[in-house]
Amino acid sequence: MTLYKYTKDTNNVSNCTGQCAVMWPPYTVADQSNLSNVKPDVKGSVGTITRADGTLQVTYNGMPLYFYNKDAKPGDTTGQGVGGVWFVVAP
Repeated sequence: MTLYKYTKDTNNVSNCTGQCAVMWPPYTVADQSNLSNVKPDVKGSVGTITRADGTLQVTYNGMPLYFYNKDAKPGDTTGQGVGGVWFVVAP
């Protein structure tokens, strides 16, 4: 599924919580070892941050990553530009 960044986030800090995180589910992993599944053609730094609820959210160049709950299938980008603050992350 398509990954998005939120311009109200800051480096290594997610500001999407509560209802925001329902509409824009964070991309989470169980532990750091799950990052090895990231495609090798991704340019940039992939890491994680710990959210307030203790889950690990994946980051790209320090920006937390999210899915959009209205994207129905891989390749959908219906969240692009929503509210002027959500944008597709390019690898």
